[in-house]
Amino acid sequence: MSTLDIAAASSIRRDETVEIALLLAFAGGYIDAYTWIIHGVMANAQTANLVLLWVYGMAGDWDKALHFGPPIIAFAIGVVIAAWLRRVTGERAAAISTLIEILLLIAIGILHNRLPDLAGTLGISCVAAMQATVFTRVEGAVYSTVMITGNMRQAIEGIFIAASGGRPAGTLRRSGIFTAVCVAFGLGAAVGAFATKSIPDLALGIPVIALLIVLLRCEVQRHEASR
Repeated sequence: MSTLDIAAASSIRRDETVEIALLLAFAGGYIDAYTWIIHGVMANAQTANLVLLWVYGMAGDWDKALHFGPPIIAFAIGVVIAAWLRRVTGERAAAISTLIEILLLIAIGILHNRLPDLAGTLGISCVAAMQATVFTRVEGAVYSTVMITGNMRQAIEGIFIAASGGRPAGTLRRSGIFTAVCVAFGLGAAVGAFATKSIPDLALGIPVIALLIVLLRCEVQRHEASR
């Protein structure tokens, strides 16, 4: 590795590494599959919730329509909490928000059999919103850990640019990163669907493990940087 490569790698924020992005994308896909199977709504994809709200609403089925309202509200609350954390804690926001996400998921997992569907949905949507708000970049590029539309667009666009002869520095690497994030999200959804149906009472333990690794990596890198 050249001196330039080492300098570039050291300049990447600890919460913007590819490893962190893949773990978060896995967790994002996982909890979306979990909430769809358990609660019949999306924790992350508020576009889907909004569309279904109005599809059922325009059909006059407001009982079903209003089922999709609470996760949208909870997502908005999670965004506000995460934005406040970023303002008051600065670079510690990533670690603190991840810790809060872990605690919320553990609480929901423990109360799985007693928690009303609505409360579980609100908690998980709040978790998704915090993750989406705090972790917004991978190696400096804007991406999402809770949905793949934008990531897929950037992956395909990068491949097209490279294939058509235009090769800006880092285009192929960035395209590869976005592709890997999409794959990790899909893998998380697949594992989440399987685990939720097989071990529903313990299913949320898997994304908790992924988030614990994220928390540990953020903290380890912070201590290494402070030396």
